[in-house]
Amino acid sequence: MPKRYPQAVLVSCELPWDEHQRLMEDAFRAQVRTTLESFNHLYIFGTAGEGYAVTLSQFREVAEVFWEETDRPDVHPMVGVIAMSTAQVVERIAAAYQIGFRMFQITLPPWSALSDNETITFFKDVCGSFPDAQFLHYNTAHSKRVLLTEDYQRIEAVVPNLVATKFESASPGETRKLVTQTELQHFLGEGNFPWGCLHGECSLLAFTAPLSPARALAFFELGLTGRIAELFQLADEIDSVVEALYRPVADLPLVDGAYDKILARASGVEMPLRMLSPYEGCDIPTYEACVASLRKAHPEWLE
Repeated sequence: MPKRYPQAVLVSCELPWDEHQRLMEDAFRAQVRTTLESFNHLYIFGTAGEGYAVTLSQFREVAEVFWEETDRPDVHPMVGVIAMSTAQVVERIAAAYQIGFRMFQITLPPWSALSDNETITFFKDVCGSFPDAQFLHYNTAHSKRVLLTEDYQRIEAVVPNLVATKFESASPGETRKLVTQTELQHFLGEGNFPWGCLHGECSLLAFTAPLSPARALAFFELGLTGRIAELFQLADEIDSVVEALYRPVADLPLVDGAYDKILARASGVEMPLRMLSPYEGCDIPTYEACVASLRKAHPEWLE
């Protein structure tokens, strides 16, 4: 089925905070520039990027810096918006739209699970407020409702500028239906991207890309060229890498972004492990244990 958005590798950029919870602008710019060396579809303010925690002024500050670094003809920057109501989502999109962005990642309001009618209303009101923009739905359990193929079929019928999803947790069966029965471009994680490639066109949300950009691009290329056996083999390796890196924190109740900052720092970028209040990040000794665990299991990933 023809898709509304092109295939791509999508990569998240995390936010470095100083001891006073202020953006470390130079470190953030350096991270974005490093990402742009290998990828041209990148975003800010997912759950890993603490989009749920920033104030409106912080949102504008980060978005302005991100735009300065990504305002190029060959780059496709995306801004995530996580908020409690349609009005709040529209307000933040309007701020980023004014800066220059036209691609947005949105989540359902998380206070309570939306009904079918409320879900349609949310997408029509948000996406319809910016008809010349495009939208990706971040399909996460944090929003209290995970959408399935039948939900997306209803939404895409009435919301023409919803063009993509980010759906790492889709099962193999659900992935098949998403790829074959909707017009949306589905950005799948390293775990379910191979299953999507069995059935048609899909895209990659590359969680481990900062650690090894070359492997992320090779992983995507295996899917594009239909080398499925090699694709599943590399997916198993990536799963082993992630398990090894996070083995020392497996029993800690960390918020999403804490794990991403561990990985970003392990990739060599200047990334403090601090999270915005009230959430706790990983401490340095535990981080060093994570790196040591990865080095023992997969030293080639830290070369």
